Amino acid sequence: MSRFVAVDRDTAYLLPPSVDEWLPQDHLARFVVEVIDQLDLSELVRQYAGRGSAAYHPAMLLGLLVYGYATGVHSSRKIERACHDSVAFRFIAANTRPDHDSIATFRRRFLPQIEALFVHVLVLAREMNCLKLGNIALDGTKIAANASKHRALSWEYANRIEAQLRQEVQLLLKLAEDSDSRPVNDGLDVPAEIARREQRLGAIAQAKTKIEQRARERQAVEQQEYEAKCAKRQAQREAGKKPRGQDPQPPSSEPKPGDQVNLTDEESRIMPSSDGGFGQSYNAQAAVDTQTMLVVIPHVSQAPNDKREIAAVLDKVQALPQALGRVSTLLADTGYFSAANVLACEAQFIEPLLSMKRESHHIPVLQRFAADAPAPETDDPVAKMAHRLGTKKGRVLYGLRKQTVEPVFGIIKRVMGWRQMSMRGLDKARGEWSLVTMAWNIKRL
Repeated sequence: MSRFVAVDRDTAYLLPPSVDEWLPQDHLARFVVEVIDQLDLSELVRQYAGRGSAAYHPAMLLGLLVYGYATGVHSSRKIERACHDSVAFRFIAANTRPDHDSIATFRRRFLPQIEALFVHVLVLAREMNCLKLGNIALDGTKIAANASKHRALSWEYANRIEAQLRQEVQLLLKLAEDSDSRPVNDGLDVPAEIARREQRLGAIAQAKTKIEQRARERQAVEQQEYEAKCAKRQAQREAGKKPRGQDPQPPSSEPKPGDQVNLTDEESRIMPSSDGGFGQSYNAQAAVDTQTMLVVIPHVSQAPNDKREIAAVLDKVQALPQALGRVSTLLADTGYFSAANVLACEAQFIEPLLSMKRESHHIPVLQRFAADAPAPETDDPVAKMAHRLGTKKGRVLYGLRKQTVEPVFGIIKRVMGWRQMSMRGLDKARGEWSLVTMAWNIKRL
């Protein structure tokens, strides 16, 4: 006679069930709840509670979001479904059933407060003796915006389609004037067609205004670079040296034919992707502690390259609580290298190790074990950094970059499954990236 464990779905519980018995003691969902219970949520509680019907507690909703992002469940609808289907989500929600609209509204409304809580998690990690700042590795990755690149309108195409629409409007107006003497084609509603084209012309005019504004902003930045190049060439002439190459041309404030704006998410940008193509994206930056692989600085920008990201990251480093320690060294690849970035690090008393060229994968054995060259007798910070990068200690330290920050991006994209922004706009993209990296830090802890 076979013996099986009884499966009885009809007998009621003899005692009320306890959600505390649902999960193992070392489950991630328990740790998420414990961490959030130690955060200061007074600002969330103050803004969220007190009107109409009873609201779900912010600690519970935040716990659902953090656990969801940590386990690859990012959609508010999927989180709502998981509160029915998943034991871990039901544990966090204490067997309640928050709807997707409440979850999505909470996430969208309190992204600034969630950004502030990111630092609180770092302080908690420090109290757990899991984090003490020293060396950080910086890198960026392209994250798809919540918009298609096919919804982007370029300056050249906008002018061409605008001229076509104006021509069609004039044709339709003439057709309406001649309708008394000549019948109009069946099914052609002339007023509706004119109104539709007028609406599109209005949208194109708004897009062109934004493109012109971006062109003026770009011209202001390029003007500073132009003046710096002119001053450098003039100094070379005064020193009796002939500058190499042609003189730089002053920048123009006119839009270029390829300048474009996305009609779905105007704050996102067309950026090159790792597969060799282009996508509508944001540039997500992360500065990661080399000892613990915890993200200490999350940042999102609209720049397709990383040259101008150092300054923003350094500002956030200076704003970190002193209890976390002091950043001593910043590691970054060649995409961040510039003399200005080296000087910016030195000004913050942070030793920069920014690769000046693409590193070789296979250094000859004799070169690898050769004695370090003597330090250069110069005050040039770039020359000093180049020497540090060539020393044995510098190569070992810089080697931590690839094994620190790149695995974080890989796990976030592959394991946690987060590859696209859920909301539109730069501010919301920054808030969601803070939520993603906070979920990674809690999972890492």
